[in-house]
Amino acid sequence: MASVLGMLEERETAARVRVEGLREEVARLAEVLEAAEIELDRRVIAREELVEALAASAGETTAVSEPLTEAEQATAPSPAPMPGSTVPPWRDGLPVSALTSDYQRILGVVEERAPAGQGPLKAKEIAVGLGLRTTPAKVEGVRSKARRLAERGWLLQETSGMFSAGRRPVAVPDAGPSA
Repeated sequence: MASVLGMLEERETAARVRVEGLREEVARLAEVLEAAEIELDRRVIAREELVEALAASAGETTAVSEPLTEAEQATAPSPAPMPGSTVPPWRDGLPVSALTSDYQRILGVVEERAPAGQGPLKAKEIAVGLGLRTTPAKVEGVRSKARRLAERGWLLQETSGMFSAGRRPVAVPDAGPSA
């Protein structure tokens, strides 16, 4: 009959081997998950860019076929933002609600810091403010959205690539002469 101590040692060894195997599997799955998150973020950005390009192209064709007067443009209601929609250029009177929730949250994080006089934010700091993990994919997604907001006049982008609160009108391509 085998000793009780020997049986316990065998079971402990088997449990230790199982734990090590599971740790290796967790590490492998973490790498797979990170790669999948990066791929997902790249595809989201690609889709957003495509939607933006298509909207700009559609906007050019409608601008040519049906030009609106300035009065019509000013009184036209802003459609409710939809996921994947483009960021409209900022103009006086355009509410923040014209942006999707992701863009509104980025604006909120940057504007929270402005009254405190803490200066511009890096994309990584915005990601932390949004409660995101600071993986390269997440930070790059935030940077892309913040850059888009800056290009459309909703944020100010510093030469260092940092973002601060502020609005500025931007030229809209093919919008016609403004009087």
